[in-house]
Amino acid sequence: MSRKGTSKIREVNPDTLYNQVIITKIITATMKDGKRGAAEKQVYDALEILKKEYPQDDVVVTLEKALDNIKPKVEVRPRRIGGAVYQVPTPVRGHRQNSLAIRWLINASRAKANKQFHSFAQKLASELIAAINNEGTAITKRMEVERMAEANKAFAHLRW
Repeated sequence: MSRKGTSKIREVNPDTLYNQVIITKIITATMKDGKRGAAEKQVYDALEILKKEYPQDDVVVTLEKALDNIKPKVEVRPRRIGGAVYQVPTPVRGHRQNSLAIRWLINASRAKANKQFHSFAQKLASELIAAINNEGTAITKRMEVERMAEANKAFAHLRW
């Protein structure tokens, strides 16, 4: 248990169009300055682009497949022992896997150059398509985190 206690997991309502909690979480993460309507429009537009790219699959299944590819299995967490800080590899829990995957997806989409994309929806859709194919910036981030955990495997016995 952490020093500050455990945080309570909030109940999230499903979105209006697809009736999915995960899409609500993506919309909330995308939102800037409280502009939920604009964020909803961009995410739904990105899902439409995804639907055109993969017409044979349900768009929600495709989205979840992309997010599953981004989710990290292990990460390193700092653990202080006798004045030294060790990076200890620990498995990532489900809720944290989701939040990290969504955060990395949004950050990777925002970091894309504006030259070839006209809207955030196109950036998000291209990052989702890349994630489905196990490539892209969000996947690179996951691999980097898991590589760090692999490199620090020697400290795995220090897990709490």
